Formats: sequence, structure tokens, C-alpha cells
Amino acid sequence: MPDQILVLGGAGFIGSSLAIGLKKLHPDWQIICLDNLRRRGSELNLPRLKKLGIQFIHGDIRSPFDLEPGVLNVETIIDCSAEPSVLAGFTSPQYVLQTNLLGTINILELARQIQARLLFLSSSRIYPIAPLNSLNLLELPTRLEIATNQNIPGISQQGVAEDFPLQGYRSLYGTTKLSSELLIEEYRQAYGILAIINRCGVVTGPWQMGKVDQGVFVLWVAAHYFQKPLSYIGYGGTGKQVRDLLHVDDLLKLVDYELEHFVELDGEVLNVGGGASNSLSLLETTQLCQAITGKSTQIQSVAEERPGDIPIFITDSSQVTQKTGWYPIMNPQATLEDIYRWLSENEAILSSVFE
Repeated sequence: MPDQILVLGGAGFIGSSLAIGLKKLHPDWQIICLDNLRRRGSELNLPRLKKLGIQFIHGDIRSPFDLEPGVLNVETIIDCSAEPSVLAGFTSPQYVLQTNLLGTINILELARQIQARLLFLSSSRIYPIAPLNSLNLLELPTRLEIATNQNIPGISQQGVAEDFPLQGYRSLYGTTKLSSELLIEEYRQAYGILAIINRCGVVTGPWQMGKVDQGVFVLWVAAHYFQKPLSYIGYGGTGKQVRDLLHVDDLLKLVDYELEHFVELDGEVLNVGGGASNSLSLLETTQLCQAITGKSTQIQSVAEERPGDIPIFITDSSQVTQKTGWYPIMNPQATLEDIYRWLSENEAILSSVFE
């Protein structure tokens, strides 16, 4: 087991959640978090890190000078750093490419120099858009559903598996994550770096500062709680588009297992998500939010899709379950209730973030 861990993107939602969770599970571990604090709300995690004795370094993975081997001489790197927005690739391509691609190169160089193991959080958005948009779907009263008959391998009613075809465009964000996966494999072979890649679906939970382009489930609960308007965007404006969701505490359990079994899982590329049983449409999410918060909010219907949109994505995580025995515990209702409790307990500091 490692006892020195560097979490990149460590003040972000996933990074801080993993750092705090691992420190609570292993109080004797030395955990360092590095983050550029660019995302609004990430500064709120700094007192939480400090309270547990987790060291914080203000730095940017785009700068190799911020990843000094002498300062960051750790055994394991967990890379949660990224610009996570698909839409950002259409508005700020330079930042997405420099952060997600150049940043990976700098991280791999650090790992090579200090011979650290690398646990990389990739994304389900590495799967190309055109094949996902061509799936045979059924329209049910509250959601879209994957039909049983498909003409593409790697897809079933359980969702998208690792052997889904990768040919085609996938957004600049998705391309940077897939390119990072390829670079990691080259460094594994050339320099003997141990690495595990998790292709994460929609991870959510408390301390995620949800926005319209990332963190949709937190955004939905927060909009009901703070009475902010929402929109069903695309697909006729019905809100029937579907995603699976994974509570960050469930991701923590998997990451802890992977750290303990790193050598045997070295080289694995694994889909990690909530799966079909933990999926919701936006319409179903609205119904749950109304029941949990006791409030309704104005929701506009916008028929046209945004660039990079897909009607449904469900993660088939059967391979990671087979290899590790891991599976999600938190169901959608419990996850949204957890987010609601967090909002109500921290309303004073969160109201401005979700304004």
C-alpha cells in the first residue's frame, strides 16, 4: 500500500473527495493536493483539506515548474486534474488542450522521473459521438432507453462497454482524454510506469459545484433548492435524455481497492459508472428533486441540441466488477438526498456559488 500520494486537481470535487476519503481511511498516509483553483467553489475545499492535515500546493499542471520532482517525490499520483466540460472545447479550445493534454505530458514526465504509479481518471466521453447518436433507442413516458437490437458492438441494455468502437470524433475534451490514455500506455511500455485508467461516467455528490455543462445532478438539486430556472436542452425539450450517476463515495471505494491491488491491475482500462440501475433522465431527476426538496422550479424547453450532445449514455461497468468485485452502493434517490443535505447544511457559503 502507498503512504505518499499526490492528488492532482486536489481542490476540485473528485480530487478533494478522494483525498479526504483516503485520509480518513488511512490516517497515516501523507497526502498532497495540487490545484490551480480556477474553478469557482474549489477554494471552499481548502479548509476541509487543512482540517485533516492534507498538504495543499497552489500549482498548475500546465507548468512543468509546478511539478518539481524534488518537491513532489511521492509513490503514487492520482490524476483528477482536467477541464471537465465538453462545451469548453467549443469555446476555450486552447485551455482544454493545454490543461488536459500538455498537463498529462507534464504529469507523465513527473511520474517517469520519480518512478511513481499513476491512477488516471479518464472519461466516458472518449467514446465517439456519431455511433452513440446512431444507437437504436426506445422512447418511454419519462425517458429514452437502449433497445435490445443494435448494429454496433460494445453496446447492450447494460450500457457502453470498453469494446465500443473508438473511430470518429468525440469533442476536443474527449479527444484529450483518449490521447492521454494513449500517452500513458506508451510511458508504461517505455519506462515501466505502473498505471490504471478509470473511464468515469457522471460522478456526483456533495461538494460538487454543478454547472450546466458539468455536474448536472448537483445543478438540478441546487436549482430546486435555491429556486433557479433550468432548461431541458435538445431532443425536443422533453427532458428524456439519460445518464447514469455514480456517488463519489462509491468511486472512493474503488480507488482504495485499486491502490491496494495496483500491481495486479496495472495496465487496466476500465469503465466506471453507476450503470443502468443507477440511471436517470432529466425529467425523472426533476421528479425526484421535487419530492426531495418539496419545491418546484421553472424549466424551459429548448428543442435544439448543443454541440457534443448525446441522447443517452449508460456505463457498462461489468468488467471492473468482474476484476475487482466492486459495484456501486448508492442509488439515485440516496445520492440526490445526500446532495440536498449538503446544500441545506452549507447554504450560507453555497448560495453565491449557485447564484
